[in-house]
Amino acid sequence: MIDRRDKLNAAIPTGPKASLGIPRPFNRLYDIAYNLWWSWDPVARELWGRIDPQVWSATHNPVGLLQVVEPSTWEALEASGSFTELYVEAVERFDYYLDNDQTWFDTNHGVELDGPVAYLCAEYGINVKLPFYSGGLGVLAGDHVKSASDLGIPLVAVGLLYRRGFFRQAVDPDGWQQHTYQRLELRRRPIREVLDPHSGQPLRVAVSLNGREVAIGAWRIDVGRVPLLLLDTDLSENDPADRPITHILYVRGREARFAQEAVLGIGGARVLRALGIDPAVWHINEGHSALSVFERLSWELDVDADFETAKKNVADRTLFTLHTPVPAGNETFDPSMVANALSGTIDGIDTDTQLALARGRGDDGGIFDMGALAIRLSDRTNGVSIRHADVVSQDWGSLIGGPALAVTNGIHPATWLGHGIRRLLNDGVGLDWFDRIHEPETWEAIRSIDDGKVWRAHAAQRELMTRRLRKRLREEYARHGQGPSQLRWLDDQLPSDRLTIAFARRFTSYKRAGILFTDPARLEAIVKNPDRPAQLVFAGKAHPADREGQALIKSVFELSQSDAFRGHLFFIEDYNLRLGRTLVTGADVWLNTPRPPREASGTSGMKAAANGALNLSVLDGWWVEGYDGTNGWGFGEESITDEADAEMLYQLLESEVVPAYYDRDELGLPRSWISMMKASMITGLSQFSTHRMLIDYAEKAYLPLGRRQGA
Repeated sequence: MIDRRDKLNAAIPTGPKASLGIPRPFNRLYDIAYNLWWSWDPVARELWGRIDPQVWSATHNPVGLLQVVEPSTWEALEASGSFTELYVEAVERFDYYLDNDQTWFDTNHGVELDGPVAYLCAEYGINVKLPFYSGGLGVLAGDHVKSASDLGIPLVAVGLLYRRGFFRQAVDPDGWQQHTYQRLELRRRPIREVLDPHSGQPLRVAVSLNGREVAIGAWRIDVGRVPLLLLDTDLSENDPADRPITHILYVRGREARFAQEAVLGIGGARVLRALGIDPAVWHINEGHSALSVFERLSWELDVDADFETAKKNVADRTLFTLHTPVPAGNETFDPSMVANALSGTIDGIDTDTQLALARGRGDDGGIFDMGALAIRLSDRTNGVSIRHADVVSQDWGSLIGGPALAVTNGIHPATWLGHGIRRLLNDGVGLDWFDRIHEPETWEAIRSIDDGKVWRAHAAQRELMTRRLRKRLREEYARHGQGPSQLRWLDDQLPSDRLTIAFARRFTSYKRAGILFTDPARLEAIVKNPDRPAQLVFAGKAHPADREGQALIKSVFELSQSDAFRGHLFFIEDYNLRLGRTLVTGADVWLNTPRPPREASGTSGMKAAANGALNLSVLDGWWVEGYDGTNGWGFGEESITDEADAEMLYQLLESEVVPAYYDRDELGLPRSWISMMKASMITGLSQFSTHRMLIDYAEKAYLPLGRRQGA
């Protein structure tokens, strides 16, 4: 298996790394800085902080950090025996990780695939300094890639290089979301240009869009053992109108969006072929990359296969994961626009055939439906939880030809565990827990950990959350023109001994961010109880085109400034990976109120559970599988009205959640709450890791599809 990974890496040559001026004794810092493995390894993360704590705290970017280290700093580090020891340990861990030939896949299935899995997705949330994600889909894709690396599954990921990323969010003094974009400085990121393996020049493929050739380049990011290829149209040889195609994630215009998806799907397939990479399996992660099947169908027809055989050959090697909870959430386009855009692009497949393969269903039969296209050219279609798979089967069963496969999403624990809980697991479960994530019995040891240790570990993470949120709020208040007294007022807010309930996700109508405020007076009485107070932390972005979602943000912000909720409700702007990690590691309760059955999965709740937070959630998505009565609270599985769900939510807060948190023994410990925390951690870590998810994908799809090729 190692040989196969080496071959895959060698197939993707790259240009040089940036000049970083690292002295020879520490030259392996180059390799670690340019591999995002460091982002989930605690020793490597500590290493960067020891080089220059101030710069690291401001950047959290090893490449950027190393570019500004002063010679005097290097001299001091060379003289420091403790830093040298830490450096040697990090290098040894890095080399062991990359060279280990006893991974789960190597041990169990190492000779069963004749090529890698090609994983195509529109966004990747791997690191906050690489803003190629908007929310759950991208973060899930990032965790997918990390666990594939950990388990040794041969995988090459393909996405787009968004030079301006997804928008940064600021909230103005009136509560309206403002959108800003920043240009990515590639030289300060762990990214290298992909070269043509034959010429040694920058790799180029092309896609014809609206009769114009659009050149596509590629960049490589290493995520452990997995290469991530990001496609780029911002090239000097392109027409100025085409260079911005890959600038912004989820660009609003429909023509521009389709151009992105053509670059991702068609261009992604062509880049892999240009590199000589022949995937055993193609995994289309959501419909944005579905056009890849057209390109692959063309390849099959080019070797004289008849059309039906060509379709079967493509489908036999393809898995499609559908993340959207309802058909309306799928990506669709006007057929005439598609016909114009793709005219002459796909050899051997005429326009009528292209439109027919992507035809929607029923009343939507006239649209070009990316989900329908992916389903028709895939052997297997899966939902991302058991309940979601049922919804997919109901909505798409006629195209799938049977029930959808269910592979419930997960999280990458090493990424999402806070420092306190991680140390707790090291002591109570064993230092090797990372190697045993996918073994459910690993986590039963959590039940035996001392209650006081659990509570103190959580308290440390909650205190860190408090400090970070106060810092963000000070910056926001200062920008709004608040005076010194208001900024000093923040010093006493968000006390870490007060029950903290967090709600952080995309602001869109079906997520129902406003349901908690259905009866403001009743909620005020709950959060302002003098003996058992609570505080609410909200965060999340609304799509720039979603005015309803932006209005929801405004309403929450206004309530946070009102006399009724001031000091008990806070909206934290610019939700991203860093803020998400802060909240899931520090919150006491994670609130989730989607309108069922529209929550496909909901991975933020898994992250919170792994850190010992208790989910207070509608019984939808993953929580239907995770909730067992001992690890949190569930309600509203079959929602009748928003008002009825709000009533159940209030009752739970009043009669169970708040009392349980404040029910303390003589040592000040909430024993029943801690028992629920342990159950929550076991649930999150044993059932809902991306290690378990990737093993499911491997055994239910990758291996069956890949083996078929060698049969």
